[in-house]
Formats: sequence, C-alpha cells, structure tokens
Amino acid sequence: MIEPEPHWLIINVLSSITPLVLTYNEEPNLSRTLARLTWAKTVIVVDSFSTDRTCEIARSQPNVRLVQRSFDNHSAQWNFGLDQCGTQWVLALDADYVLSDELIHQFEEMGPAGDAEISKQKAEIEGSVVAYEARFRYCIHGRLLRGTLYPPRAVLFLKDKCHYVQDGHTQRLRVVGTTGWLRGVIDHDDRKPLSQWLWAQERYATLEAQKLLGHSDPGLPLQDRIRRKIILAPALVFFYTLLGKGLILDGWPGWYYVFQRTLAEIILSLRLIEQKLKH
Repeated sequence: MIEPEPHWLIINVLSSITPLVLTYNEEPNLSRTLARLTWAKTVIVVDSFSTDRTCEIARSQPNVRLVQRSFDNHSAQWNFGLDQCGTQWVLALDADYVLSDELIHQFEEMGPAGDAEISKQKAEIEGSVVAYEARFRYCIHGRLLRGTLYPPRAVLFLKDKCHYVQDGHTQRLRVVGTTGWLRGVIDHDDRKPLSQWLWAQERYATLEAQKLLGHSDPGLPLQDRIRRKIILAPALVFFYTLLGKGLILDGWPGWYYVFQRTLAEIILSLRLIEQKLKH
C-alpha cells in the first residue's frame, strides 16, 4: 500500500490544543507522559478510579485537570473525555505514549501569531484536514525496538468532526473529513508489570473474539480473517515479528516483544476455540 504524502501540521497556537489522557493504574507510565506535555495550558486526565499513585501523579502537575469516571468501554470513556476538553483541537494519548523530541519541537515552533494570521490558518485547517495521524516507535522498558506491529493512528483532531466508536477490545476514531500526518513520532513505552499486561490481554481477547465471530469474513480486514482461522495467526505473528521486523537483532527486548505479541494471539485463539466448543 502506498502511504499518502504527509500533510504537515500548520496550527500556530498552542492554547488551541488540549491533550487528553486516559488512565487506570498507570503509575509506572504517567509521569513520563505528562513530562512531555508541559507546553499545554491544560491537560485532561480521565481516570477509571485507579488504586495506585496515578491520581497523585496527575494532581502533582500544575497544568493537569483530573476527572474520574467508572470504566464501561473504551469508546465511551474517550468520548466522555472529549466532552471535558475546552478547545476544538484534542491531542488524544494513552498513558504510555511519550512524545518524541521532534514532535515536541514541532509544537514549540507553533508560536503566537497575529489575529489575522490565526484566523486564516484556522480557516485553512477547518476547511480541509480535520485529523492528524502519528507514527509510533515501540519501546520495551525504555529500549527502542527497530520495528513494531503497532499501526499509525489519529491522535490530533477537531472534536466536532470526530468521535470514537467501539471496535472489538478497543476504540476507533471515526473521522468526518480529511486526515493528514504529524512530522514527529510517538514512543509507545509501557512499563507496567507483565501481570497487568496478562490481565488486560485476557479481557481484550474476550472482546476481540466476540467481534471476529460476529462478522463474516468478507467484512473483516485481512489480519482479522487470518485470526478467524485460529491456527495460523500465532505462528505468523511469531515469525513476522522475529524475522520480518528484524527483532531478532534487538536482543532480549526484541524477544520480549515477539513472545508478547505471539502470546496475545494464542490467548485470542484459545477464546475462539472456546466459543467453537460451546456450540
């Protein structure tokens, strides 16, 4: 697939962007994420009643406004967060998303402009691009990998042109308009313990299995059609990440990611088999 030419971000007013972060027991991650958002006038953190120091960390930052809501599903939680944002432009981040130096520099270049120039640029944006996608680098305990299965996603958008819908275990941003690209990348650096990851994967696999079994093959993307075959996906993910993405060259962090992604597919396959055995 040919990647579209980047449509570079042209916003010139930092105060027109509100970062939005969702949290639940993100003590190992949140400080690093918020440390890269000091340029923002207000950061909204929507917490699902964490039981660790997540809320304490959020409240320690002068530009953070913490709100709490009981979690039901990802799309509802994100859409609730959008309602809390006082600006039209929202920068939606998971609690383990760390903005790269290049992306921060891009934001820092957005210095104040005259009123006429601001109006002109806002008109240009609102008339064309309504969301911007970012590319991701993946880290294992702070060590950068040379490749990842993590796809680009829209993180900066006009909230009145976009909203979240549920897609299996996670959410998908529905964009009404044109999507462009950010120049910088975001580091995905989750340092929560393996036990928490395993707990989450079990829940995610249940929801993902329901999604896969609720759609016919022609209505699913290729990767999901492969997952429905049950046997193929774990083996393909193992060899593709290890050899295709070159993670065999990244030492133990590479092996960790390979086994992590393979195990996630195995758990999903087990859930799919479980459903077959029930019928």
